[in-house]
Amino acid sequence: MFIGHFGAGFAAKSVDKKISLGTLFLASQFIDLLWPILLLLGLESVKIESGNTAVTPLNFISYPISHSMFSVIIWGILFGIVYYLIKKNPRGSILLGVLIFSHWLLDLLTHRPDLQLFPWSNYKVGLGLWNSFAGTVVIESLIFILGVLIFYKVSKLQSKSKKILFWSLVIFLAAIYVMHLYGPPPPSAEPIAFVGLAQWLLIAWAYWIDRSPKSHLR
Repeated sequence: MFIGHFGAGFAAKSVDKKISLGTLFLASQFIDLLWPILLLLGLESVKIESGNTAVTPLNFISYPISHSMFSVIIWGILFGIVYYLIKKNPRGSILLGVLIFSHWLLDLLTHRPDLQLFPWSNYKVGLGLWNSFAGTVVIESLIFILGVLIFYKVSKLQSKSKKILFWSLVIFLAAIYVMHLYGPPPPSAEPIAFVGLAQWLLIAWAYWIDRSPKSHLR
């Protein structure tokens, strides 16, 4: 799943308006931001296998540190603690921890059985929505669209420039998703890692939206 995670980040704004959209995006995509680093360090691995699923050629061989259920829970707790120490916002801290775990739940829905429950266990789970191209596109798009609409309703962006930033981000995410669905497979794992790291630009974009002095966002 890709834009579905961002949809969750958008929607979470309705739970705590004090949290920046950038921070919500950071939490919703945290394990996918961690994964490319571990991939480049050789601590996790992926293979390109055409036809692996109907949606993606990526065969996730091993990613216990970033994507096992146990690890994701720990990352969520640590993220929440760090946020609390900085912002002293217990409600927001819990929300961000839950948002990190929501990434694993959405991956559970889409991935074939390649998600470990524990880093030391070989038992893997996944409901395999990626085996259905149409089903994946419909469900992920619905999550994304719902999240966008919720965010736009609760954020009350008044500045024209910030509305342009917001909708251009939405369009850009949708365009990336389409390219992901119909583009050629990557030649190797290394380019995947660098593309994954480029997601930090999306995080920065989201922070930029929330920094408007003319919006109601904080």
